Amino acid sequence: MKISKFQKIIFVLILILIIEIILVIQFYKMSPTNSKLSGYNSKKKILIVVDVVSNRMCVFQDDKLLKTYTIAGGKPSTPSPIGTWTIVGKDTWGEGFGGRWMGFNVPWGKYGIHGTIFPDSIGGNTSHGCIRMRNDDVRELYKITPVGTKVIVQGGPYGNFGSYLRSIKPGDRGSDVYEVQKILREKGYYSGTPDGIYGEGMKYCIHKFQKDNNLYISDIITRKFYEKLGVDLTE
Repeated sequence: MKISKFQKIIFVLILILIIEIILVIQFYKMSPTNSKLSGYNSKKKILIVVDVVSNRMCVFQDDKLLKTYTIAGGKPSTPSPIGTWTIVGKDTWGEGFGGRWMGFNVPWGKYGIHGTIFPDSIGGNTSHGCIRMRNDDVRELYKITPVGTKVIVQGGPYGNFGSYLRSIKPGDRGSDVYEVQKILREKGYYSGTPDGIYGEGMKYCIHKFQKDNNLYISDIITRKFYEKLGVDLTE
């Protein structure tokens, strides 16, 4: 039976489509996001690294990447706590948290890793500051994450200041407030324990620093204040 030119073209197109499907399947089998936890040793500690810019979580053990998850970080108005934290508590909270909760030792609020009833939110910056995961993913992570596990949350190219310098005012809280307090303490202006909350005690220290550095006395931390503090975010 003679095969027409048109039939040959259709056959080639079908063959290409089959090959592409096979390659896609193989890619997802090899991808850390879709693989099982390979090489995990229950006797060794893990390290969790979260990037709330790319919304990815990487789990390491002995500098080896065990798995990558897609997560949801905080909204710009309620950012995730940038910094290095420790998981200080675990619980099986209700459906709204996917039945799993792993809390951080963030001093200015309650933050942690949990599941969600909004799986479509995963992959964006949609949370109130916590790290959201798909429920199947958080259940898997929960099993291998003991209390005491270190979690590094990254949020931009400028360390604890994230992607930019905001103007900080009384009542604000967050990683940038925490970082300013630490720097002021190093310079001898802040005697308390940094807690990431701009309260009355911090206001007094800011005024004293402004006076000593010939800055306009104000409750608001501005770019000129940052410059005198030695914070330079020039790339």
